[in-house]
Amino acid sequence: PLMTRGAGVSFQQFKGLNNRIAGFPQYAALHNQMWTLSLGSMHVIKNFVSQLSVTAGSSLTGHPDEKSSTMRFLSGGFDMGYDVIPADRVMLYPLVGIGAENYHAIFYKDVNAVTFNDVANSPAVQNNIRSVKFINTFFTYRLGLGMAFKEPKGNHTIGLQAGYTAGFKDKSWKSRENQTLAGAPTDGLKRFAVSLVLTGDMMMGKK
Repeated sequence: PLMTRGAGVSFQQFKGLNNRIAGFPQYAALHNQMWTLSLGSMHVIKNFVSQLSVTAGSSLTGHPDEKSSTMRFLSGGFDMGYDVIPADRVMLYPLVGIGAENYHAIFYKDVNAVTFNDVANSPAVQNNIRSVKFINTFFTYRLGLGMAFKEPKGNHTIGLQAGYTAGFKDKSWKSRENQTLAGAPTDGLKRFAVSLVLTGDMMMGKK
């Protein structure tokens, strides 16, 4: 097995949630772009490729003391593919897989005008300045394409992976405690991503 490490960018638009939030001027709309980091393992046996991966992403846009929003997610998946180029130094492999993804949409109010004493003295003010969080979870199917260049000696590679991840069905947003909410907006998952991927031996220093 080879260890994989990746960094990239992902694009996902939740129209249902954003359209509903647009009716509340104290909150800012979500951004569609998220930066990602991933970690996993890959097996390559007679051109057959399999990989397990865990990916975390964030839009990196939320400011807790300002009117803003941020999206964070954590995903895990298993993919299988086949290296279609019979070469020693280059890999080109389409992938298909399944997985699951959990999303946290966090909305912050502008609290710059709220005084310290008011917060310290009033539970109502404390609750009023809290961020609002909604969560959603999707079971997914995954389609991807990877390309990697191998070093002359050893198992290390550098390459790119691009992929499309979609949920099997649309899901309603829930409260931060994962409670079902009446009339909650519903969204589907249709995420595009690209990342730089490095692979190497599972044990540090192994050759």
